[in-house]
Amino acid sequence: MKTNRLLVAMCILLFALLPWGCKQKTSARDAFDKGYKASSPEEKIRWFTKAIELGLSQAAAYNNRGQAYCKKGQYDEAIKDCTKAIELDPNHANTYAIRGLAYYRKKQYDDAIKDYSKAIELKPSLAEINTYRGLAYYQKEQYDEAIWDFNRAIELNAKDLTAYHNRGVAYDHKKEYDDAIKDYTKAIELDPNFAKAYNNRGFVYCEKGQYDEAIKDCTKAIELNPTFAFPYANRGLAYYHKGQSDEAIKDCTKAIELDSTDATAYANRAMAYSALKQYDKAWADVAMCRKHGGKPDPTFLEDLAKASGRSE
Repeated sequence: MKTNRLLVAMCILLFALLPWGCKQKTSARDAFDKGYKASSPEEKIRWFTKAIELGLSQAAAYNNRGQAYCKKGQYDEAIKDCTKAIELDPNHANTYAIRGLAYYRKKQYDDAIKDYSKAIELKPSLAEINTYRGLAYYQKEQYDEAIWDFNRAIELNAKDLTAYHNRGVAYDHKKEYDDAIKDYTKAIELDPNFAKAYNNRGFVYCEKGQYDEAIKDCTKAIELNPTFAFPYANRGLAYYHKGQSDEAIKDCTKAIELDSTDATAYANRAMAYSALKQYDKAWADVAMCRKHGGKPDPTFLEDLAKASGRSE
């Protein structure tokens, strides 16, 4: 009887131990799977960290946690994880793209371009990576290089909304306004609710002196997103050029209510106040424009100084 009891006890102990041993062996993969299925970046980070702690030393775990860190805005952690993933697997384009995005968010544009270029080398068919590299070139004011990348993205994906829109922005900065309008129009065709594209096309129309078209586009942008400050400022500029300074002041004031750091809105309102001979208010807006990093038009400042009989 003692022997039987001992045998039973040993079997119970063995069965108790076996699942624990199996669990130890598979729990890292379970944690990885839970991280993969998790919806929030926080949950993803928690589970991928658990998988790594339990010994899952695979590039995918570091890559996925790095992506989650990037989504949370923890860019240094994202870079660290992606670098580890690249050490484990240097041929995965997505990891370079994620690290490139983290560098981009940190305004380290040269590093971002290097990573995006490597990602493109590994997977030339990914249109969005060309778009991302184009954005980095745009931030460096290398507009021709940016346009080349956006062109390539569109070749790979004719419905790449972001590429059309951002190519329009690059053309805008090159003062190639007709090309900019074409791209903004295409972006709007692809997404009729794209408030930013309406706003930007409205601004270009204003630059071309087509003020009614500018007002129409900015009004549409406001309808789509009433809390978007820029179209108010841009519509205000169009009203100013049409000689409707009261309307211009109203729109610029609304833009400032929505974004008190909008230097352009202060600059545009200053011109409208000056047109109404409210020079003190105009000078006050010039000061606010400069405070928020804006640069009022030098010709306007000369005219304001002469009209008001004072300087800053």
